Amino acid sequence: MTALSYDIVIIGSGAGGGTMARALSRSGARILLLERGERVPREDENWDPAAVWRDLRYRTREQWQDGMTGEWFTPYTHANVGGNTKFWGSVLYRLRREDFGALEHEDGTSPAWPIAYEDLAPFYDQAEQWFGVRGLAGSDPTDPPRGAFPHAPVPHAPEVDAVAQAWTRAGLSPSHLPLGLLNPGDEGGCILCRTCNSFPCRIGRKSDAEVCAVDPAIDSGAVTLWTGATARRLVTDATGRRVCEVEVERAGQRVRVQAGTVIVSGGAVHSAALLLRSASSAHPEGLGNRSGLVGRRYMAHLATMMQGVQPLRVNHAVFQKTLALNDFYLKGPDGRFPLGNIQSQGRTHGIMAKVVGDTMVPAVPLAVYDAWVARGLDWLVMSEDLPRPENRVTLDGQGRIRLHYRPDNVRTHDRLVRLMRRMLRDLGDWVVVAHSHKARNTTHQCGTLVFGTDPASSVLDPWCRSHEVRNLWVVDGSFFPSSAAVNPGLTIVAQALRVADHLLKESSSWA
Repeated sequence: MTALSYDIVIIGSGAGGGTMARALSRSGARILLLERGERVPREDENWDPAAVWRDLRYRTREQWQDGMTGEWFTPYTHANVGGNTKFWGSVLYRLRREDFGALEHEDGTSPAWPIAYEDLAPFYDQAEQWFGVRGLAGSDPTDPPRGAFPHAPVPHAPEVDAVAQAWTRAGLSPSHLPLGLLNPGDEGGCILCRTCNSFPCRIGRKSDAEVCAVDPAIDSGAVTLWTGATARRLVTDATGRRVCEVEVERAGQRVRVQAGTVIVSGGAVHSAALLLRSASSAHPEGLGNRSGLVGRRYMAHLATMMQGVQPLRVNHAVFQKTLALNDFYLKGPDGRFPLGNIQSQGRTHGIMAKVVGDTMVPAVPLAVYDAWVARGLDWLVMSEDLPRPENRVTLDGQGRIRLHYRPDNVRTHDRLVRLMRRMLRDLGDWVVVAHSHKARNTTHQCGTLVFGTDPASSVLDPWCRSHEVRNLWVVDGSFFPSSAAVNPGLTIVAQALRVADHLLKESSSWA
Protein backbone atom coordinates (compact mmCIF):
# COMPACT_ATOMS: atom_id res chain seq x y z
CA MET A 1 0.00 0.00 0.00
CA THR A 2 1.12 3.55 -0.73
CA ALA A 3 2.11 5.52 2.40
CA LEU A 4 1.58 9.27 2.85
CA SER A 5 2.02 11.56 5.84
CA TYR A 6 0.06 14.50 7.26
CA ASP A 7 0.07 16.30 10.59
CA ILE A 8 -3.69 15.91 11.08
CA VAL A 9 -6.14 13.52 9.46
CA ILE A 10 -9.86 14.29 9.86
CA ILE A 11 -12.30 11.52 8.93
CA GLY A 12 -15.68 12.91 7.88
CA SER A 13 -16.67 16.36 6.60
CA GLY A 14 -19.97 17.02 8.38
CA ALA A 15 -20.80 19.27 11.32
CA GLY A 16 -17.90 17.96 13.41
CA GLY A 17 -15.22 17.20 10.84
CA GLY A 18 -15.90 20.13 8.57
CA THR A 19 -15.80 22.55 11.50
CA MET A 20 -12.58 20.99 12.83
CA ALA A 21 -10.97 21.40 9.40
CA ARG A 22 -11.81 25.11 9.23
CA ALA A 23 -10.90 25.80 12.85
CA LEU A 24 -7.52 24.03 12.58
CA SER A 25 -6.65 25.45 9.18
CA ARG A 26 -4.82 28.33 10.90
CA SER A 27 -2.65 25.96 12.93
CA GLY A 28 0.16 25.66 10.40
CA ALA A 29 -0.39 21.90 10.31
CA ARG A 30 -0.78 19.91 7.11
CA ILE A 31 -4.36 18.64 7.24
CA LEU A 32 -6.03 15.88 5.25
CA LEU A 33 -9.84 15.77 5.28
CA LEU A 34 -11.32 12.42 4.25
CA GLU A 35 -14.86 12.10 2.90
CA ARG A 36 -16.22 8.75 1.70
CA GLY A 37 -18.73 10.43 -0.63
CA GLU A 38 -18.48 13.11 -3.31
CA ARG A 39 -19.84 16.62 -3.52
CA VAL A 40 -23.60 16.83 -4.01
CA PRO A 41 -24.00 18.27 -7.53
CA ARG A 42 -26.07 21.42 -7.88
CA GLU A 43 -28.79 20.29 -10.25
CA ASP A 44 -32.53 20.53 -10.80
CA GLU A 45 -33.05 17.30 -8.87
CA ASN A 46 -31.89 19.03 -5.66
CA TRP A 47 -35.36 20.53 -5.40
CA ASP A 48 -37.35 17.68 -6.96
CA PRO A 49 -39.41 15.87 -4.27
CA ALA A 50 -39.72 12.76 -6.44
CA ALA A 51 -35.95 12.52 -6.92
CA VAL A 52 -35.20 13.13 -3.23
CA TRP A 53 -37.98 11.14 -1.56
CA ARG A 54 -39.17 8.50 -4.01
CA ASP A 55 -35.99 7.76 -5.94
CA LEU A 56 -33.66 8.44 -2.95
CA ARG A 57 -31.24 10.07 -5.36
CA TYR A 58 -28.85 11.30 -2.67
CA ARG A 59 -29.38 8.68 0.03
CA THR A 60 -26.59 6.25 0.85
CA ARG A 61 -27.07 2.82 -0.73
CA GLU A 62 -25.66 0.97 2.26
CA GLN A 63 -27.82 -1.40 4.26
CA TRP A 64 -27.89 -1.74 8.04
CA GLN A 65 -29.35 -4.66 9.90
CA ASP A 66 -32.08 -4.09 12.45
CA GLY A 67 -30.64 -5.91 15.46
CA MET A 68 -34.11 -6.40 16.94
CA THR A 69 -35.75 -8.03 13.89
CA GLY A 70 -32.82 -9.17 11.74
CA GLU A 71 -34.21 -7.25 8.74
CA TRP A 72 -32.01 -5.08 6.53
CA PHE A 73 -33.00 -1.48 5.88
CA THR A 74 -31.72 1.68 4.20
CA PRO A 75 -30.87 4.23 6.89
CA TYR A 76 -31.68 7.90 6.52
CA THR A 77 -28.07 8.97 6.09
CA HIS A 78 -25.92 10.48 3.37
CA ALA A 79 -22.29 10.17 2.27
CA ASN A 80 -21.13 13.43 0.69
CA VAL A 81 -19.08 16.53 1.41
CA GLY A 82 -20.86 18.26 4.27
CA GLY A 83 -22.34 14.98 5.49
CA ASN A 84 -25.94 14.97 6.67
CA THR A 85 -25.86 18.76 7.11
CA LYS A 86 -26.52 19.04 3.36
CA PHE A 87 -29.99 17.67 4.09
CA TRP A 88 -30.76 19.12 7.49
CA GLY A 89 -33.53 21.65 8.01
CA SER A 90 -31.04 24.23 9.36
CA VAL A 91 -32.57 24.36 12.86
CA LEU A 92 -29.55 25.26 15.00
CA TYR A 93 -30.50 25.20 18.67
CA ARG A 94 -28.25 25.50 21.67
CA LEU A 95 -28.93 22.82 24.27
CA ARG A 96 -30.89 24.27 27.16
CA ARG A 97 -28.79 25.01 30.25
CA GLU A 98 -30.65 22.30 32.16
CA ASP A 99 -29.69 19.70 29.53
CA PHE A 100 -26.12 19.70 30.86
CA GLY A 101 -27.26 18.46 34.27
CA ALA A 102 -29.10 15.33 35.33
CA LEU A 103 -32.80 15.55 34.46
CA GLU A 104 -35.51 13.28 35.78
CA HIS A 105 -37.94 11.96 33.16
CA GLU A 106 -40.97 9.75 33.54
CA ASP A 107 -39.03 6.74 32.23
CA GLY A 108 -35.62 7.42 33.79
CA THR A 109 -32.81 9.92 34.32
CA SER A 110 -31.01 11.85 31.64
CA PRO A 111 -27.37 11.89 32.84
CA ALA A 112 -25.26 14.98 33.45
CA TRP A 113 -22.52 16.09 31.07
CA PRO A 114 -18.88 16.47 32.22
CA ILE A 115 -19.01 20.10 31.09
CA ALA A 116 -21.48 22.88 31.86
CA TYR A 117 -23.37 25.18 29.51
CA GLU A 118 -20.94 27.95 30.44
CA ASP A 119 -18.01 25.90 29.08
CA LEU A 120 -19.67 25.75 25.68
CA ALA A 121 -21.34 29.19 25.61
CA PRO A 122 -18.50 31.13 23.90
CA PHE A 123 -18.21 28.41 21.28
CA TYR A 124 -21.96 28.51 20.70
CA ASP A 125 -21.47 32.22 19.98
CA GLN A 126 -18.76 31.42 17.44
CA ALA A 127 -20.77 28.58 15.91
CA GLU A 128 -23.75 30.87 15.36
CA GLN A 129 -21.49 33.40 13.66
CA TRP A 130 -19.90 30.84 11.34
CA PHE A 131 -23.23 29.26 10.44
CA GLY A 132 -25.18 32.51 10.15
CA VAL A 133 -27.89 31.66 12.67
CA ARG A 134 -31.02 33.81 12.69
CA GLY A 135 -33.24 34.10 15.76
CA LEU A 136 -34.64 36.29 18.52
CA ALA A 137 -33.03 36.02 21.96
CA GLY A 138 -35.44 36.10 24.89
CA SER A 139 -38.53 34.91 23.04
CA ASP A 140 -38.05 31.31 24.18
CA PRO A 141 -38.71 30.73 27.90
CA THR A 142 -36.10 27.93 27.99
CA ASP A 143 -33.34 29.93 26.28
CA PRO A 144 -30.04 29.64 28.17
CA PRO A 145 -28.15 32.85 29.02
CA ARG A 146 -26.96 34.39 25.78
CA GLY A 147 -26.53 37.57 23.79
CA ALA A 148 -28.29 38.57 20.60
CA PHE A 149 -28.32 36.25 17.58
CA PRO A 150 -26.03 37.23 14.72
CA HIS A 151 -29.07 37.88 12.51
CA ALA A 152 -32.73 38.74 12.91
CA PRO A 153 -35.22 35.85 12.74
CA VAL A 154 -36.96 34.74 9.58
CA PRO A 155 -40.47 36.26 9.73
CA HIS A 156 -43.44 33.93 10.03
CA ALA A 157 -45.67 33.38 7.03
CA PRO A 158 -49.25 34.62 7.74
CA GLU A 159 -50.53 31.08 8.30
CA VAL A 160 -47.76 30.37 10.81
CA ASP A 161 -48.13 33.75 12.49
CA ALA A 162 -51.82 33.01 13.05
CA VAL A 163 -50.83 29.91 15.03
CA ALA A 164 -48.28 31.91 17.04
CA GLN A 165 -50.91 34.49 17.92
CA ALA A 166 -53.44 31.83 18.89
CA TRP A 167 -50.94 30.13 21.17
CA THR A 168 -49.99 33.47 22.72
CA ARG A 169 -53.67 34.17 23.47
CA ALA A 170 -53.83 30.73 25.10
CA GLY A 171 -51.06 31.77 27.52
CA LEU A 172 -48.18 29.98 25.76
CA SER A 173 -44.84 31.41 24.64
CA PRO A 174 -44.22 30.58 20.97
CA SER A 175 -40.79 31.59 19.69
CA HIS A 176 -38.81 31.83 16.47
CA LEU A 177 -36.83 28.78 15.41
CA PRO A 178 -33.08 29.47 15.26
CA LEU A 179 -32.28 28.92 11.58
CA GLY A 180 -29.04 28.74 9.62
CA LEU A 181 -29.94 30.42 6.32
CA LEU A 182 -27.68 32.72 4.35
CA ASN A 183 -28.91 36.20 3.39
CA PRO A 184 -32.61 35.40 2.96
CA GLY A 185 -34.38 38.05 0.94
CA ASP A 186 -31.15 39.57 -0.39
CA GLU A 187 -30.03 39.36 -4.00
CA GLY A 188 -28.22 36.03 -4.35
CA GLY A 189 -29.40 34.94 -0.90
CA CYS A 190 -31.74 32.24 0.37
CA ILE A 191 -35.08 32.41 -1.45
CA LEU A 192 -37.06 30.81 1.41
CA CYS A 193 -38.37 28.03 -0.80
CA ARG A 194 -40.45 24.97 0.11
CA THR A 195 -37.61 22.51 -0.55
CA CYS A 196 -35.22 23.18 2.33
CA ASN A 197 -35.99 20.56 4.95
CA SER A 198 -34.38 17.25 3.81
CA PHE A 199 -33.37 18.69 0.42
CA PRO A 200 -29.90 19.87 -0.66
CA CYS A 201 -29.79 23.56 -1.56
CA ARG A 202 -29.33 24.09 -5.30
CA ILE A 203 -28.06 27.64 -4.78
CA GLY A 204 -25.84 26.94 -1.76
CA ARG A 205 -27.65 29.27 0.63
CA LYS A 206 -28.30 26.77 3.41
CA SER A 207 -25.85 26.94 6.33
CA ASP A 208 -24.45 23.46 5.88
CA ALA A 209 -20.95 22.24 6.72
CA GLU A 210 -19.75 22.28 3.12
CA VAL A 211 -20.61 25.95 2.62
CA CYS A 212 -19.77 27.25 6.11
CA ALA A 213 -16.78 25.09 7.05
CA VAL A 214 -15.27 22.81 4.39
CA ASP A 215 -15.01 25.32 1.57
CA PRO A 216 -13.42 28.03 3.79
CA ALA A 217 -10.99 25.40 5.11
CA ILE A 218 -9.92 24.44 1.60
CA ASP A 219 -9.68 28.09 0.56
CA SER A 220 -7.16 28.61 3.37
CA GLY A 221 -4.67 26.43 1.49
CA ALA A 222 -3.92 24.35 4.59
CA VAL A 223 -6.47 21.59 4.03
CA THR A 224 -6.47 18.86 1.38
CA LEU A 225 -9.83 17.20 0.70
CA TRP A 226 -10.05 13.62 -0.55
CA THR A 227 -13.48 12.55 -1.72
CA GLY A 228 -14.41 8.95 -2.38
CA ALA A 229 -12.03 8.05 0.45
CA THR A 230 -13.24 5.62 3.10
CA ALA A 231 -11.28 5.07 6.32
CA ARG A 232 -11.27 1.29 6.83
CA ARG A 233 -9.11 0.90 9.94
CA LEU A 234 -7.05 2.85 12.44
CA VAL A 235 -3.73 1.12 13.12
CA THR A 236 -1.86 1.73 16.37
CA ASP A 237 1.80 1.43 17.20
CA ALA A 238 3.16 -1.50 19.21
CA THR A 239 2.13 0.10 22.51
CA GLY A 240 -1.47 0.55 21.40
CA ARG A 241 -1.34 4.10 22.76
CA ARG A 242 -1.09 6.00 19.47
CA VAL A 243 -2.67 5.72 16.05
CA CYS A 244 0.18 5.54 13.59
CA GLU A 245 -1.74 4.97 10.35
CA VAL A 246 -5.16 5.34 8.83
CA GLU A 247 -5.95 2.71 6.21
CA VAL A 248 -7.92 4.42 3.45
CA GLU A 249 -9.70 2.91 0.47
CA ARG A 250 -9.67 5.33 -2.44
CA ALA A 251 -10.32 4.71 -6.12
CA GLY A 252 -10.18 0.97 -5.53
CA GLN A 253 -6.78 1.08 -3.83
CA ARG A 254 -5.67 0.91 -0.20
CA VAL A 255 -3.56 3.85 0.97
CA ARG A 256 -1.78 4.20 4.31
CA VAL A 257 -1.85 7.69 5.77
CA GLN A 258 0.37 8.49 8.72
CA ALA A 259 -0.64 11.31 11.06
CA GLY A 260 0.35 12.80 14.40
CA THR A 261 -3.29 13.57 15.22
CA VAL A 262 -6.36 11.65 14.06
CA ILE A 263 -9.86 13.12 14.40
CA VAL A 264 -12.83 10.85 13.71
CA SER A 265 -16.05 12.61 12.70
CA GLY A 266 -18.03 10.05 10.75
CA GLY A 267 -21.27 10.32 12.74
CA ALA A 268 -22.25 8.36 15.82
CA VAL A 269 -22.88 5.10 13.98
CA HIS A 270 -19.96 5.12 11.53
CA SER A 271 -17.43 6.43 14.06
CA ALA A 272 -18.29 3.64 16.47
CA ALA A 273 -18.13 1.11 13.63
CA LEU A 274 -14.67 2.36 12.62
CA LEU A 275 -13.33 1.88 16.16
CA LEU A 276 -14.86 -1.59 16.32
CA ARG A 277 -13.31 -2.52 12.96
CA SER A 278 -9.93 -1.33 14.30
CA ALA A 279 -9.65 -4.10 16.88
CA SER A 280 -6.13 -5.46 17.40
CA SER A 281 -4.15 -7.48 19.91
CA ALA A 282 -3.73 -4.30 21.96
CA HIS A 283 -7.44 -3.48 21.65
CA PRO A 284 -9.19 -6.83 21.16
CA GLU A 285 -12.74 -5.49 21.64
CA GLY A 286 -12.25 -2.45 19.43
CA LEU A 287 -10.00 0.57 19.52
CA GLY A 288 -10.22 2.44 22.82
CA ASN A 289 -12.86 0.05 24.13
CA ARG A 290 -11.54 -1.04 27.52
CA SER A 291 -14.73 0.37 29.04
CA GLY A 292 -16.85 -1.82 26.75
CA LEU A 293 -18.88 1.27 25.79
CA VAL A 294 -17.78 1.71 22.16
CA GLY A 295 -21.00 1.53 20.15
CA ARG A 296 -23.25 1.43 23.23
CA ARG A 297 -25.84 3.98 24.42
CA TYR A 298 -27.03 4.83 20.90
CA MET A 299 -29.69 7.52 21.02
CA ALA A 300 -31.95 9.16 18.45
CA HIS A 301 -34.74 11.53 19.32
CA LEU A 302 -38.28 10.27 19.70
CA ALA A 303 -39.65 12.23 16.77
CA THR A 304 -43.12 12.28 15.25
CA MET A 305 -44.06 14.21 12.14
CA MET A 306 -47.57 15.62 12.49
CA GLN A 307 -49.86 17.46 10.13
CA GLY A 308 -53.00 19.36 11.00
CA VAL A 309 -55.46 19.40 8.10
CA GLN A 310 -58.49 21.61 7.55
CA PRO A 311 -60.16 20.52 4.28
CA LEU A 312 -61.79 23.93 3.72
CA ARG A 313 -58.49 25.83 4.16
CA VAL A 314 -55.60 26.00 1.70
CA ASN A 315 -52.22 26.65 3.27
CA HIS A 316 -50.53 29.25 1.07
CA ALA A 317 -47.32 29.40 3.12
CA VAL A 318 -44.17 28.58 1.16
CA PHE A 319 -41.51 28.68 3.87
CA GLN A 320 -43.25 27.70 7.11
CA LYS A 321 -40.39 26.35 9.22
CA THR A 322 -40.09 29.31 11.60
CA LEU A 323 -42.14 28.59 14.74
CA ALA A 324 -41.21 26.73 17.94
CA LEU A 325 -42.91 25.98 21.24
CA ASN A 326 -40.82 24.99 24.25
CA ASP A 327 -43.34 25.59 27.03
CA PHE A 328 -43.35 21.85 27.74
CA TYR A 329 -39.61 21.30 27.33
CA LEU A 330 -38.82 21.18 31.05
CA LYS A 331 -42.26 20.42 32.50
CA GLY A 332 -45.54 19.22 31.06
CA PRO A 333 -48.87 20.91 31.78
CA ASP A 334 -49.12 18.89 35.01
CA GLY A 335 -45.87 20.48 36.23
CA ARG A 336 -44.03 17.16 36.47
CA PHE A 337 -41.69 15.67 33.87
CA PRO A 338 -40.15 17.22 30.73
CA LEU A 339 -42.01 16.49 27.50
CA GLY A 340 -39.99 18.04 24.70
CA ASN A 341 -39.90 20.43 21.76
CA ILE A 342 -42.47 21.37 19.10
CA GLN A 343 -41.47 23.03 15.85
CA SER A 344 -43.07 23.80 12.52
CA GLN A 345 -41.63 21.88 9.59
CA GLY A 346 -40.97 22.43 5.89
CA ARG A 347 -43.90 21.80 3.58
CA THR A 348 -44.82 18.18 2.90
CA HIS A 349 -45.10 17.47 -0.84
CA GLY A 350 -47.66 15.07 -2.22
CA ILE A 351 -45.05 12.58 -3.39
CA MET A 352 -43.51 12.55 0.11
CA ALA A 353 -46.88 11.69 1.65
CA LYS A 354 -47.49 9.06 -1.03
CA VAL A 355 -44.18 7.31 -0.33
CA VAL A 356 -45.32 6.82 3.28
CA GLY A 357 -48.97 6.23 2.40
CA ASP A 358 -48.18 3.51 -0.15
CA THR A 359 -46.75 1.37 2.64
CA MET A 360 -50.22 1.30 4.22
CA VAL A 361 -52.80 1.92 1.45
CA PRO A 362 -51.19 1.46 -1.98
CA ALA A 363 -52.51 2.79 -5.30
CA VAL A 364 -53.97 6.05 -3.97
CA PRO A 365 -53.45 8.59 -6.81
CA LEU A 366 -50.81 11.27 -6.32
CA ALA A 367 -53.42 13.97 -6.96
CA VAL A 368 -55.22 12.94 -3.78
CA TYR A 369 -52.05 13.44 -1.73
CA ASP A 370 -51.34 16.76 -3.45
CA ALA A 371 -54.81 18.01 -2.50
CA TRP A 372 -54.38 16.71 1.05
CA VAL A 373 -51.01 18.31 1.82
CA ALA A 374 -52.11 21.62 0.28
CA ARG A 375 -54.52 21.91 3.20
CA GLY A 376 -52.08 20.92 5.93
CA LEU A 377 -49.61 22.62 8.24
CA ASP A 378 -46.63 20.47 9.20
CA TRP A 379 -45.02 19.95 12.61
CA LEU A 380 -42.29 18.00 14.33
CA VAL A 381 -42.84 16.83 17.91
CA MET A 382 -39.60 15.73 19.55
CA SER A 383 -38.75 14.24 22.95
CA GLU A 384 -35.52 13.18 24.58
CA ASP A 385 -34.32 9.62 24.06
CA LEU A 386 -32.63 8.17 27.15
CA PRO A 387 -29.35 6.21 26.96
CA ARG A 388 -29.60 2.43 27.32
CA PRO A 389 -26.45 0.24 27.19
CA GLU A 390 -28.29 -2.37 25.13
CA ASN A 391 -29.03 0.18 22.40
CA ARG A 392 -25.85 -0.22 20.42
CA VAL A 393 -23.94 -0.44 17.17
CA THR A 394 -22.23 -3.75 16.41
CA LEU A 395 -20.74 -5.39 13.31
CA ASP A 396 -21.69 -8.66 11.69
CA GLY A 397 -19.13 -11.20 10.49
CA GLN A 398 -18.61 -9.23 7.27
CA GLY A 399 -18.08 -5.91 9.03
CA ARG A 400 -21.54 -4.58 8.18
CA ILE A 401 -23.41 -2.36 10.62
CA ARG A 402 -26.03 -3.85 12.91
CA LEU A 403 -28.15 -1.39 14.90
CA HIS A 404 -29.80 -2.68 18.07
CA TYR A 405 -32.25 0.02 19.10
CA ARG A 406 -35.43 0.38 21.10
CA PRO A 407 -36.46 3.98 21.89
CA ASP A 408 -36.64 4.93 25.55
CA ASN A 409 -38.85 7.57 27.22
CA VAL A 410 -41.75 6.49 25.03
CA ARG A 411 -44.49 7.36 27.54
CA THR A 412 -43.22 10.93 27.65
CA HIS A 413 -43.29 11.24 23.89
CA ASP A 414 -46.76 9.75 23.65
CA ARG A 415 -47.97 12.39 26.10
CA LEU A 416 -46.50 15.18 23.96
CA VAL A 417 -48.05 13.77 20.77
CA ARG A 418 -51.47 13.56 22.44
CA LEU A 419 -51.08 17.11 23.73
CA MET A 420 -50.17 18.35 20.25
CA ARG A 421 -53.21 16.60 18.76
CA ARG A 422 -55.45 18.52 21.16
CA MET A 423 -53.67 21.78 20.40
CA LEU A 424 -54.06 21.33 16.65
CA ARG A 425 -57.74 20.50 17.00
CA ASP A 426 -58.14 23.61 19.15
CA LEU A 427 -56.72 25.53 16.19
CA GLY A 428 -59.55 24.21 14.01
CA ASP A 429 -57.84 21.30 12.28
CA TRP A 430 -60.37 18.60 11.45
CA VAL A 431 -57.85 15.81 11.02
CA VAL A 432 -54.40 15.28 12.58
CA VAL A 433 -52.09 12.68 11.07
CA ALA A 434 -48.82 11.44 12.59
CA HIS A 435 -45.88 9.36 11.42
CA SER A 436 -42.73 8.19 13.21
CA HIS A 437 -39.74 6.04 12.18
CA LYS A 438 -39.61 4.69 15.76
CA ALA A 439 -36.91 2.01 16.12
CA ARG A 440 -35.39 2.81 12.73
CA ASN A 441 -34.75 6.45 13.43
CA THR A 442 -31.22 7.25 12.27
CA THR A 443 -31.46 11.04 12.35
CA HIS A 444 -29.98 13.03 15.25
CA GLN A 445 -27.92 9.94 16.13
CA CYS A 446 -25.66 10.32 19.14
CA GLY A 447 -24.15 8.72 22.23
CA THR A 448 -22.07 5.79 20.97
CA LEU A 449 -18.68 7.07 22.23
CA VAL A 450 -19.71 8.96 25.33
CA PHE A 451 -17.36 11.51 26.90
CA GLY A 452 -16.67 11.84 30.62
CA THR A 453 -14.02 12.05 33.29
CA ASP A 454 -13.93 8.37 34.32
CA PRO A 455 -12.33 5.95 31.80
CA ALA A 456 -14.38 3.12 33.29
CA SER A 457 -17.68 4.79 32.33
CA SER A 458 -16.76 6.75 29.21
CA VAL A 459 -14.80 6.35 25.96
CA LEU A 460 -13.61 9.95 25.54
CA ASP A 461 -12.40 12.60 27.96
CA PRO A 462 -14.14 16.01 28.22
CA TRP A 463 -12.05 17.24 25.27
CA CYS A 464 -13.29 14.30 23.15
CA ARG A 465 -9.91 12.58 23.23
CA SER A 466 -9.78 8.81 23.70
CA HIS A 467 -8.88 7.83 27.25
CA GLU A 468 -6.67 5.06 25.87
CA VAL A 469 -5.28 6.35 22.56
CA ARG A 470 -3.57 9.67 23.15
CA ASN A 471 -3.63 11.10 19.61
CA LEU A 472 -7.21 10.07 18.80
CA TRP A 473 -10.16 12.47 19.05
CA VAL A 474 -13.80 11.86 18.10
CA VAL A 475 -15.89 14.94 17.35
CA ASP A 476 -19.44 14.29 16.19
CA GLY A 477 -22.68 13.29 17.92
CA SER A 478 -20.92 10.25 19.41
CA PHE A 479 -19.75 12.11 22.50
CA PHE A 480 -23.22 13.08 23.79
CA PRO A 481 -24.03 11.56 27.23
CA SER A 482 -27.69 12.52 26.68
CA SER A 483 -29.67 13.49 23.61
CA ALA A 484 -31.67 16.44 25.03
CA ALA A 485 -34.76 17.29 22.96
CA VAL A 486 -33.52 19.85 20.47
CA ASN A 487 -31.57 19.41 17.24
CA PRO A 488 -27.93 18.44 18.00
CA GLY A 489 -26.15 20.12 15.06
CA LEU A 490 -25.10 23.39 16.67
CA THR A 491 -23.81 21.58 19.77
CA ILE A 492 -21.60 19.37 17.58
CA VAL A 493 -20.25 22.48 15.85
CA ALA A 494 -19.68 24.29 19.17
CA GLN A 495 -17.87 21.30 20.69
CA ALA A 496 -15.72 21.04 17.55
CA LEU A 497 -14.73 24.67 18.03
CA ARG A 498 -14.00 24.04 21.71
CA VAL A 499 -11.84 20.99 20.93
CA ALA A 500 -10.03 22.83 18.13
CA ASP A 501 -9.31 25.73 20.47
CA HIS A 502 -7.82 23.26 22.95
CA LEU A 503 -5.69 21.64 20.24
CA LEU A 504 -4.44 25.00 19.03
CA LYS A 505 -3.31 25.84 22.56
CA GLU A 506 -1.67 22.40 22.85
CA SER A 507 -0.10 22.42 19.41
CA SER A 508 2.54 19.90 20.48
CA SER A 509 -0.25 17.34 20.00
CA TRP A 510 0.74 17.08 16.34
CA ALA A 511 4.36 18.20 16.54
